[in-house]
Amino acid sequence: MAQRDTEKVKLENGRSVSPPPVVVDQERRTSADVEKVIAHSHDADEAMKAFAHGEIIEIDEATNKRLLRIIDWHLMPIMCVVYGINYLDKTTISYASIMGLRTDLRLQGDDYQWLGSMFYFGYLAWEWPTSILLQRLPLAKYSAFNVLMWGTTLALFATVSGFPGAVAVRFFLGVFESAVTPGFALFTSQWYTKREQGARTGIWFSFNGFAQILGGLVAYGIAVGARKHGVAIEPWKIVFLIFGLLTACLGVLFFFVMPDNQLNARWLSKADRVLCVARVRQNQQGIGNKHYKTYQLREALTDPLTWAFVFYALVADIPNGGLSNFFSQLIVSFGYTAEESLLYGTPGGAVEVVALIFSGWLGDKIGRRLLVSIGGMALALIGMILIVALPLQNNSGRLAGYYLTQASPTPFVALLSLISTNVAGYTKKTTVAALYLIAYCVGNIIGPQPSDPRMLLATFLLRSQLLCAMGFVSSTYSSFIGGVYVKTRLRLGRGVNQGMSSSRIKNGWI
Repeated sequence: MAQRDTEKVKLENGRSVSPPPVVVDQERRTSADVEKVIAHSHDADEAMKAFAHGEIIEIDEATNKRLLRIIDWHLMPIMCVVYGINYLDKTTISYASIMGLRTDLRLQGDDYQWLGSMFYFGYLAWEWPTSILLQRLPLAKYSAFNVLMWGTTLALFATVSGFPGAVAVRFFLGVFESAVTPGFALFTSQWYTKREQGARTGIWFSFNGFAQILGGLVAYGIAVGARKHGVAIEPWKIVFLIFGLLTACLGVLFFFVMPDNQLNARWLSKADRVLCVARVRQNQQGIGNKHYKTYQLREALTDPLTWAFVFYALVADIPNGGLSNFFSQLIVSFGYTAEESLLYGTPGGAVEVVALIFSGWLGDKIGRRLLVSIGGMALALIGMILIVALPLQNNSGRLAGYYLTQASPTPFVALLSLISTNVAGYTKKTTVAALYLIAYCVGNIIGPQPSDPRMLLATFLLRSQLLCAMGFVSSTYSSFIGGVYVKTRLRLGRGVNQGMSSSRIKNGWI
């Protein structure tokens, strides 16, 4: 290839000229890409090793549906429950804030706001290392360890007696929970085809909403029971103990139920294990490679789409940081009692469930995940306007506005599913996911800082939602440019970079 760069190109009249510099540069880049692939060709993942003899397996539609049912039945329930508990655990502090936590821990000034942000400081500090460990260690075993540890950590919150201890617990809770979202994105890309991933990501992420419903009902029951009958310990400590110990038990269950990949799934026969690998061959991404590749790291850092995703995650999660820590206090500010706020927060979870499942299903059905997810953002913007613009005495109207804000995660989840679907190369995939979630942490750190639970918070969230819309438009535009780039490369017969999947042409990039 290097010799071809310096060859003379003969024209019809017999003259010879050097190829244009642009052509030479493109050919050199293509040559470099090929050399990188060849250099790592010995480093095959488990999927390649399963087909070391070059077998070609054809899967008919009936077999594919049978395998999909098996996978869904064994993976989706445990993933959904664990992800829901993940959200419930980090937002338990919102329920506890109106159940006596502030008084018992002697919180003053902006101490509570910093407790809300401290979770994301731990998440931020450990997100990059955990993305590497997710690749290097057995995926399910490392994930199960983190589930067990964050459940134990949450239960320990019931033992703290002051602000310093609460800060430490919240920090380590973020450390252990940082493996969940990137790990689940890897599970989804590992087991499902690209046409299936958007809906599945929407389903397991939607259990944040189910967790909000469950958490509100449990906290309400504890608060009412403690008021009527009395309890031996503070009600907010009971909430932390229940959810923490439940999570720890789920971590043990996750260890035994969740396989690292298709080839060690105990609930699949040996023949079905190979078939499950074969059915995701069309993804052209394998099922996991344990070796960290620096050239894919460079590709992730120089891909403009990576930074478009990062920008969106940053601005989208500023309002999320405020709502997830203040939603109980926000409802109280509408004129409801503390106990009523626990109960009235639950319909917001139902809105999130419906929005995410519908958006994921429709986005996969028509192949336009980003376009469909704009609907959730539009509803959230309407909800924020209702909170700010309606008269203060219109309690029910402002509460309805809060419910509409719970549709806001749809674009975040759509972009997360696109990382799973369209980023090829295991190191690049984990790197992009880590950067996306680091930006998510920064947004959530900023979000809880406004201290007025009524107008200042609502106005701040409205402005943040407008920034979210701007970031989303920017991400969509960058995705369009990326799609045009890939189409042009393919039309010219030059292929695409190793870390850039040709599926950017479809599945919702443009």
